[in-house]
Amino acid sequence: MRLKTDGRWFVDDLGRKVLLRGVNLGGSTKIPTTPDGATHLSSEFIHHRDVSFVDRPFPLEEAEEHFSRLANWGFNTIRLLTSWEAIEHSGPKQYDHEYLDYFKNVVEIAGDYGFYVFIDPHQDVWSRMTGGDGAPGWTFEKVGLDLSTFADTGSAKIMQAHYPHKYLEMEWFMNYQRFAVATMFTLFFGSEDFAPEAKINGQSIQHYLQDHYTQAMVKIAEKIKDYDHVIGFDSMNEPHPGFIGIPDITQFPARTPPGLHFTPIDAIAAGGGNPRPAIWYSQELVWIKRKHVEVLNPRGISNWIDPDADIWKNHEVYEYTNDTLTTDHPDYFYQRPDGSPVNYFRDYLRPFAMKYINALRGTIPDAILFVEGHPEDPVLDWHRSDSQGVVNASHWYDSYTMFSKSYRSWFTIDVDREKPVFLPRNVNRYHLRQLLKRGKESDKIGIPTLIGEFGIPFDMNNKKSYRTGNFKDQINSLNHYYNYLDALQFHSTQWNYTSDNSNQWGDLWNMEDLSIFSRDQQLANWKDNLNSGSRALKGFCRPHPVAVSGNPVKWFYKFKSTVFHFNYENLPGETVVFLPDIVYPNPEIRLNTDIPFQFEDQYLYLDSRKVPEDFEITLRVKNRD
Repeated sequence: MRLKTDGRWFVDDLGRKVLLRGVNLGGSTKIPTTPDGATHLSSEFIHHRDVSFVDRPFPLEEAEEHFSRLANWGFNTIRLLTSWEAIEHSGPKQYDHEYLDYFKNVVEIAGDYGFYVFIDPHQDVWSRMTGGDGAPGWTFEKVGLDLSTFADTGSAKIMQAHYPHKYLEMEWFMNYQRFAVATMFTLFFGSEDFAPEAKINGQSIQHYLQDHYTQAMVKIAEKIKDYDHVIGFDSMNEPHPGFIGIPDITQFPARTPPGLHFTPIDAIAAGGGNPRPAIWYSQELVWIKRKHVEVLNPRGISNWIDPDADIWKNHEVYEYTNDTLTTDHPDYFYQRPDGSPVNYFRDYLRPFAMKYINALRGTIPDAILFVEGHPEDPVLDWHRSDSQGVVNASHWYDSYTMFSKSYRSWFTIDVDREKPVFLPRNVNRYHLRQLLKRGKESDKIGIPTLIGEFGIPFDMNNKKSYRTGNFKDQINSLNHYYNYLDALQFHSTQWNYTSDNSNQWGDLWNMEDLSIFSRDQQLANWKDNLNSGSRALKGFCRPHPVAVSGNPVKWFYKFKSTVFHFNYENLPGETVVFLPDIVYPNPEIRLNTDIPFQFEDQYLYLDSRKVPEDFEITLRVKNRD
């Protein structure tokens, strides 16, 4: 089953072009099972070294149920989440072998159900201890930070410390600009340039952290190296530059989504134990407006274990004297030591990603690298002279839908221009323009585009669908998103499938509820119905080509009429198309040439061995009335 890349496509051993349509597994994998890491539960992370992620994404005894359901829905790919913390939480080089064995079993069972798998070492805003997930707690200690001070000083906004009274939905994302997260990413990617005097065991922080991160993933690779359905590894979920690339640390960020905003130098100084001002912005209709001033770290508590070991102060990034904050280097993170302007992807992310995939290929030689850039910038500065076997795995979400938890086909917010967009045709153009940016980055170097994450909040409109059972808005939004992917011929893995999702707590992480499945949507006889528990099933379970013997020209699906149209230039062989039962209980199949075909268990098999090469075959499917 192992695939290779060829231009914008994945190619199987028969030379067929394979479309990857998959799902992220799963949302609650971000948190430990022991102790229960659900983020609505209060925690001070005192025992962060003594945790277990075994049974994430689900207990092994449930694997057959969940993989059967996903296969029934037409997915052929799993973006399988793990995390650095899950593997190495106890301390440097102290690997959780029970978890590694469990993870191997999950991967093996996924192959039994016909899934391609690529591994995602997931992180959001660095770590659970800074409001997200990913890195183990000892990484803070190694650079000299006291993680117990983050919540009280505002250096990270953590749901476990603020829920339910002082935590907003999607507020976790704002941690990227806060001190703890920005510092850790800056040191991980660029300490040799920006904190050269800071060392761990005589080694640069950058190399120390990157080496431990990479070796943790090598441990995963060693466990699953013999499975051909494992096609590769993501480099890092939504890698962030931290402070790297900021032209002037004394200025506010250009974009102001709802939440608390402050300058980077204020964040740095507050982390050093100095109270600093910040401004709260709120959303009023379609506008973001300044509301009031707050104080970061009002009690003046240093986040550094030893306040005299403040890395940024010791590198003269800032000076705080007589309650006055100054800097002689507002462009400190914008210039490299030789004076040249920095390019985050070229100078920091790409060298890390190449070192990372080369280490993994020492165990799995033909592993594909699924690489992402800055989550807010789709630029992929990769070159043909760099490591090959690479996929652009950028993410895409509609920000208005995510932040408002509502869907309007006729309205969204253009986040690039910070302007409202009205009318369905303009919304569609805006969404396509965003996605095309990602495709153009891939086309420059001739690699596939796989949208590694996209999705919607299922708890739209104050969870109205859970009360009524009507998921119309969710179906319509997903239908539009998949229409874009079809038109652009992009591969994709939707976010997400969470086996223990609930209507009350969603994906168990930071009030997110994006799972296409929930136990709370299951009927009493769910064991006899694989579709039971689905949310907005008709929005994502739709016809599409799976493996094409030839060159796909175009395909599209009309939701209301159920018409599916597919054209491809033939290469004699077998082509496979997914036609789901929920759309086609009684399909009418038409072809523009007389070739044998077989329709079985939701899959259409077209035998074009007697059709001339390059002949354009047209398939049209519609449900009979």
